[in-house]
Amino acid sequence: MKGTTYAATADEDGAMRILVVEDEPKMRDLLRRALTEEGYAVDMAADGPQALALTDVATYDALVLDVMLPGLNGFEVCATLRRRGTWLPVLMLTAKDAVADRVRGLDGGADDYLTKPFSLEELFARLRVLIRRGPFERPAILAAGDLSLDPATRTVRRGDEEIPLTGKEYALLEALMHRPGTVLTRAMLVEHCWDLGTSPGSNVVDAHIKALRDKIDRPYGTRAVETVRGAGYRIRRDGGRTPTHRS
Repeated sequence: MKGTTYAATADEDGAMRILVVEDEPKMRDLLRRALTEEGYAVDMAADGPQALALTDVATYDALVLDVMLPGLNGFEVCATLRRRGTWLPVLMLTAKDAVADRVRGLDGGADDYLTKPFSLEELFARLRVLIRRGPFERPAILAAGDLSLDPATRTVRRGDEEIPLTGKEYALLEALMHRPGTVLTRAMLVEHCWDLGTSPGSNVVDAHIKALRDKIDRPYGTRAVETVRGAGYRIRRDGGRTPTHRS
């Protein structure tokens, strides 16, 4: 989405969706698998025009953008997005390490710059910073009652007890905790936590919500994640510390 539309959607829904633009197949597949394992929903583009087309139809939290691309290079893609008023965070990847290239990327509107070869851990860390900042600063730690989520370390706790989650469970919980008390539809959760190939009508969200409840609610006698019949799911502002009846 462009301009203020992107900012409002990403900030309110807490989407964790990444667009990766890379023309080299092996690198593209490596980034897709690594980011998916980290819990992100990942869409891929192999060239500049495809990347611009995807940003017209989908909302992203960050763009991982290779510089050397066919059609339009990364500098041109980034500059085009900024001219359109699209302000999603951009992390540029390139084999070039000359100061002039870094300056060109940053002056063209990129938010950060990573030179190949790079470690995946550094890529993840830089993305966490960009996504947390987004067009607007995000809270350091999300909290609902004694349930807390730290985007920087990707840890979830009940009180002092850490709760291990899968990537998708974490993505769903983060989306819900960015808007405590607000109902998110299944379609919204699918759109922001899975890639474009997942059907919004599938029951994939229900299955993952059940698994999430088994970890953050049932062992503690709480009901943080509520079902709103015919609408979707929401997380209670109090973290569900007082058990409630099933929806």
